[in-house]
Amino acid sequence: MEQPGVRDPAPEPLQFVQDLVNTVDLESDRDELRTAAEAAAWARGQGLSGRHFDAGALADVLTLREALRDVCAAHAGTDVPAATVDALDRLLARAPLRLTLDAEGRAAVRPTDGLTGAAGVTAAAAAAIARASADGTWQRLKACAADSCRWVYYDRSPAGRSRWCTMAICGSRAKMRTYRKNSRADAPEPG
Repeated sequence: MEQPGVRDPAPEPLQFVQDLVNTVDLESDRDELRTAAEAAAWARGQGLSGRHFDAGALADVLTLREALRDVCAAHAGTDVPAATVDALDRLLARAPLRLTLDAEGRAAVRPTDGLTGAAGVTAAAAAAIARASADGTWQRLKACAADSCRWVYYDRSPAGRSRWCTMAICGSRAKMRTYRKNSRADAPEPG
């Protein structure tokens, strides 16, 4: 799902995580994963198995999506709720990864063969995060600080301190709210 005016996609491997979290647009209430069939189709579109998506798998994928959003918000300065950490621990325990080596001896973390459903999606996200953590890009995948938005974007700013998915929309709204609040506080009281 693409949000107008939002920055370029995250680099690989983080684009998978960004695409998963952004399957819902909170402002317009559009969700690509309303049913198990839609979740299966989304997984197939990402090159994963679309098998074994039932109501339980859909619930797990939605839990993963929102937990990853919370973690991306933490990259912008908030704390990850304890319930999110617990949910991620539960999901990751069912999505094993394996270490592989190529002909040149380079190591890579990959999902274990044969994973389907929510475990396949979770393992793919975990492998992407492991690669991004190793190359130092994971901390730049952030959730917009605007509570009504929370769109996940890749922070390409030099200092890595961006707070909004786009300054033109969410940043401007936040600055206008602050301006209005300060203007009301500075206004003389009537009478």
